[in-house]
Amino acid sequence: MNRKKSIAVYTDGSCDPLHRIGSWAAILLIDDQKLVLKGKEPDTTHQRMELTAVLSALEYLEKNELSAQPIHIYADSQYVINLPKRRAKLERNSFLTNGGQPIRNADLVKNLIRYLDNSVIEFIKVAAHQKISAVENLNREADKLARSIIREHGRTEN
Repeated sequence: MNRKKSIAVYTDGSCDPLHRIGSWAAILLIDDQKLVLKGKEPDTTHQRMELTAVLSALEYLEKNELSAQPIHIYADSQYVINLPKRRAKLERNSFLTNGGQPIRNADLVKNLIRYLDNSVIEFIKVAAHQKISAVENLNREADKLARSIIREHGRTEN
């Protein structure tokens, strides 16, 4: 019996407006393997980094022909978690605000919708900045990774 396994993805993004840098991290659990993806970008926003974390994970899964498996994305970002619910309105309004301007991050939102059309993706909201406990919390680990990238950038600039 060839049963599809699901993939768990824990994501987080961070942004430091003082240093004008953002970072993101995604932790993928594929079968018994744990894979960490991370990166940074200049002149960005927190929401953009949250989306980039999710999209980087989905891009990795697609490139490695794993996107046909069910994907569970754990994130603390209401912005990311609620995008599938807002999809119909976004498309109906052609990704424009009420004032006729493109919504922020329209490029990333459209890319995420493309993945929603081609994969089985479930978004699961997790609490942000949870305290340390005996239970492994990969969302907290993704948060720490993203924030450490920004701290490291701040040290290298000083």
